[in-house]
Amino acid sequence: MVRLGAPHAVLSWAVHKGGRTRASEVVWRQVTEAELGPDVDPALLLSRSLTAKELSGAVGLLTSRDVSRYEDITRAHGEYSARCVATVGLGNALAIGDSPGPLRRSVGTINLLCVLSHPVGEGALVEAVSLATEARTAAMLEARFPSRRSLRPATGTGTDCIVVAAPEAGATPETWVGKHTALGAALGAAVHEAVARGAHAWLAERGLR
Repeated sequence: MVRLGAPHAVLSWAVHKGGRTRASEVVWRQVTEAELGPDVDPALLLSRSLTAKELSGAVGLLTSRDVSRYEDITRAHGEYSARCVATVGLGNALAIGDSPGPLRRSVGTINLLCVLSHPVGEGALVEAVSLATEARTAAMLEARFPSRRSLRPATGTGTDCIVVAAPEAGATPETWVGKHTALGAALGAAVHEAVARGAHAWLAERGLR
């Protein structure tokens, strides 16, 4: 669990409290293949787990990756900084445009929490998600790991999730978080390094690096 310290503006497609919301915590729930059988509702499983821990207000993520093997990277440009906490598993690696449908063994995903140092406007929050996605994809392409389906270079996994959180109080909200901005540069660098390190660790554990 990552405690944000205060309510943050959050945008994600997380399993629990996805979309545009506000939260003070982001939680990873580690699962096994046995827990996610064909008759199991993942959202209900996560919701019940969070409620049991009195964390129903948190943004919740599911992963089969050992949650102790996370990456935590912060990068800064001047007064602006961004933090990326990532769990990286590539068992479900796919290339963009691969045909849909489950894989024979589909566990393994990339879950990212990106925490910005400054408040941002609504459009900038969307832009930050796009920038984080681009950074993740760049790190994946550099890892040169093939899609489980097409053998093309994987650009992510079939169940990735990105959460971007920004403080609600403080300075005037930033209008832009693109690559020409200090905040965007910090965000891109943090995500890229976190995913690159996580991918390398996952591959090394399996003797692939």
